[in-house]
Parts: sequence; C-alpha cells; structure tokens
Amino acid sequence: MADSRPAAPHLAGVLLCLSALLLFSALDATAKYLAGFLAVPLLVWARYLVHLLLMLAFVAPHMGRQLVVTSHFWLMSLRGLTLAGVTLLGQLALQRLPLAETTSLVFVAPLLVALLAGPVLGERVPRRAWLATGAGFAGVLLIARPGGALSGPGVACALGAALFYAAYQLLTRKLVATEPALRLLFYTALFGTLAMSPTLPWAWDGRLPTLAQAGLIVSLGVYGGVGHFFLIRAFRQTPAALLSPLLYVQLVWATLLGWLAFGDLPDWISVAGMLVIAASGLFLIVDRRHFR
Repeated sequence: MADSRPAAPHLAGVLLCLSALLLFSALDATAKYLAGFLAVPLLVWARYLVHLLLMLAFVAPHMGRQLVVTSHFWLMSLRGLTLAGVTLLGQLALQRLPLAETTSLVFVAPLLVALLAGPVLGERVPRRAWLATGAGFAGVLLIARPGGALSGPGVACALGAALFYAAYQLLTRKLVATEPALRLLFYTALFGTLAMSPTLPWAWDGRLPTLAQAGLIVSLGVYGGVGHFFLIRAFRQTPAALLSPLLYVQLVWATLLGWLAFGDLPDWISVAGMLVIAASGLFLIVDRRHFR
C-alpha cells in the first residue's frame, strides 16, 4: 500500500501530459481545417484572445495583481512573442504540409536548444549532443528531401516555427525559477493577442465565419489554454525526467489525427525521418543530466 500511494500522483501527471499533447494536436488539426476558409493570422489572433479571456475569467479573480506584476517584464514579453511566432509559422506550415510531418519538423526545437544552451545559458554542450543534433537534422532531410512531395515554403515555415520554439524554451528555462507558471501562461496569451491584433485589418476580408466555424475558432483557444494548464499541472506533480520523453507521443497523436481528419499518412521515408528526430530528442532528454 505504501508503494501505491506515491505512484498515483505520477499516474495522474502522465495522464494530464498525454491529454495536453492530444489537445495540442487537436488544436493543430482544427487550425489546419479552418485555414482552408479563413486567414491564418485571424485564427492565431482568435486562439490567443480566447486563451486570454479564459485566464481573465478563471485565474485573474484569484491571483489579482500577482498575475501581471513581474520583475522580468521584457523577458516575459519576448517569451510571449516567440510563442506567437511558433503558432503563426506553425499554422502557415499546416496550410501546406500534412499534420504529422509539420509536427515532426517543429520537434527539431529541442535539438536547437541543445546547441544554443552553450552560448545563451552558459551550459556545456558535449560532443554526443552535437552528434545527436546532427542525426536529428539528418531526419529533417529525410522528411523534407529534395524531390519529395512536401512544399518548400511549408517546410521553411515549420523550421522557422522550430527556431522560435527553441527560443521560447530557452526563455522559459531562464524564467521558470522566478515566475509562477500561471503568470507565464498569462503573458503568452496577452502578448500573443497583442502581437496578432495589428494583422486583423489585413487578414480579415469582411466575411463572417459560419456558426460551426465560430465554434471551432473558439475551440482553438480552449485547446491551447487547457492544454498548457494540463501540462503545467503535470510537471508540477510529476518528475520532468518521467514526463519529458512522453512529449514525443504528440507525433503519434498528430499522425492519427492527420489520417482520420485529412486522410494523410507519411510515407516510409518520412516515418524514418520522424523516428530519427524523436530518437535524437529522446537521447538528449536522457543525457541531459550531463549538461553542466
């Protein structure tokens, strides 16, 4: 009985993490569908606006000024803008690429973090990390190989999203020790909304979405906000060493949703590239204790 009690929080954390990853994949699949009818910047703005309204309704009454007041305003703002860049470029990539391949290319971000951790955070980057990163980029070449069926601009957008995601992760690592998780979450919603608001006159052509489309647009913010909340709760009660490898389950969710919603299945060469990227990232996670 004594052994079963500490396992329960870990199980809850694992389930929260897997649920968050499913919500993120659902967000991507919904955004990919809506991008066939509405401009991507409009969708990104709506995603962050709904997320912001949810936080103002359910979190602000309890946290008050503590939700906003920070001694790292500029870093918090920059972190929010980088995530907006991830979302914008990621959704532009989804317009042109299948869901699974887009997700895999964005998952190059942990490899970029490993390389940038040295100059940005002062961490030692051992040779094996460089080798793992090189293998990961070989996986990218398998997915986005010359002569393949993937759109060049789509691949460029996905890799741009990965670069922004790496910057977002580095900023998170600098801020997480001093900033509450919900404040970090609030600033991403706030600055995502502010960053995308100026694009509305250009992105909106005056057409109103149908009732069904409006419901799906609202779901983008719900998926994103609830997904990030689940992920925060998961990492709060479960060791990161246990949860971090599970993040690559999002590749599975993306493949399944891409097949069910759009009939897309990656070819065997792309699957090989996805596995190489995932294996490289998992190696870096397992080997992270050697980074000093």
